[in-house]
Amino acid sequence: MTTPPPGQVPRVQPEELPENLSSNSVLLDVREDDEWQAGHAPEAVHIPMSKIIDRLDDIPEADQVYVVCRSGGRSAKVTAYLNANGWDAVNVERGMHGWSSIGRPMVSGDSDGEPYVL
Repeated sequence: MTTPPPGQVPRVQPEELPENLSSNSVLLDVREDDEWQAGHAPEAVHIPMSKIIDRLDDIPEADQVYVVCRSGGRSAKVTAYLNANGWDAVNVERGMHGWSSIGRPMVSGDSDGEPYVL
């Protein structure tokens, strides 16, 4: 994990994430429903960015929350918001594009389709 300069959010490259997150960590996917259905990390929790404020109680208890979107922009905003409100959150740089480019596992909401990043 990279220590951020003042005013920036903590961030981590997908390559730096452990292959299997510990029970003290959660991967929070903040993409929209159609993006989630196309393909997501198997262990991720899905709460779209547009619903984060209303669904804060749905974020599992964890020492570390890794926040991911498609490329890292939305997740950086959510990370900043969570950190300002008591969470220990880290933005996953390059998002699901980075995740899939290094061969991390993905699943699709469509049982017949191959997962992909939308």
